[in-house]
Amino acid sequence: MTSGWTWYVVALAVLNLIGCAWLLKGNTRRGPNDPKPDETGHVWDGDITEYNKPLPKWWINLFYLTIAFAGGYLVWYGVGSLKGYGHWSSKSEWAMESAAEDARIDDTLKLYAGKPIDVLAKDPAAVSMGRAIFINRCAACHGSSGHGATGFPDLTDDIWHWGGTPSRILETIQDGRHAVMPSWATTLTAQGGATAVDDTIAYVLSLSRPGQPQDAVERGGKLFTGICSACHGPQGKGNQMMGAPDLTDSYWLYGSSQASLHKTLNEGRQGAMPAWKPVLGDIRTRLVGAYVWTLSPHKEPPPAGAVIAE
Repeated sequence: MTSGWTWYVVALAVLNLIGCAWLLKGNTRRGPNDPKPDETGHVWDGDITEYNKPLPKWWINLFYLTIAFAGGYLVWYGVGSLKGYGHWSSKSEWAMESAAEDARIDDTLKLYAGKPIDVLAKDPAAVSMGRAIFINRCAACHGSSGHGATGFPDLTDDIWHWGGTPSRILETIQDGRHAVMPSWATTLTAQGGATAVDDTIAYVLSLSRPGQPQDAVERGGKLFTGICSACHGPQGKGNQMMGAPDLTDSYWLYGSSQASLHKTLNEGRQGAMPAWKPVLGDIRTRLVGAYVWTLSPHKEPPPAGAVIAE
């Protein structure tokens, strides 16, 4: 609230208090010519008489005390940008209550401190708390059930671009990830001509979908080996150390349509996973990791030829 609005509210509040005091005093004071309380002369139905008796003194004094209390409240707590003598603010009170609540919760959660997420995943209480945090913090990108969306990984399968071991999953949650797929259209075209992008797409699709045009696959394979294999591996199995996905499975983070693959090669991709440890702390991120661990299977061995992050 600006200082102008602050003084406007203060002036309005003070005028209201003065007005209440004036109104109370004016209606409790009796003049010398006023009729006595039982001499108003107002009679109905022959025996119903209207009196004008004053309020009891204790009641009037209570009104005055209320006005004085309101003035003291204003001086002690302040208004807007004008701080009161009590130095109170809603922000500081919220901070105190939040800190106290956080301390209480931390005391409850210290049971889970330092435990690996696959160990915590065996504790139903830990998983339940992790799910609550996940829904509150992670569902906006990964969905409330963890199935993800275009550009946001599905956490319910066994595909992990940055590694699916407990330590790597926890590292992803706590420290975040930044995946960079540069634009390769210019480089590909310079080496393979006008059809280079389409040829590369044909080869990449052939790794998981046989039946692509053979001549395009052959040309694209040479381009892939010379340019793309540095990240995705000579067989396209990926590299979890740098987040390069396995291109031989049926999972496509940004979609496998021709338009989507053209966009990937022509414009590149920037995938960012924020670091949650500074926001949630160590224990809460471990609880989230425990819940995420329960969402996916962990029986399938890693693909042959892939660079696996342990």
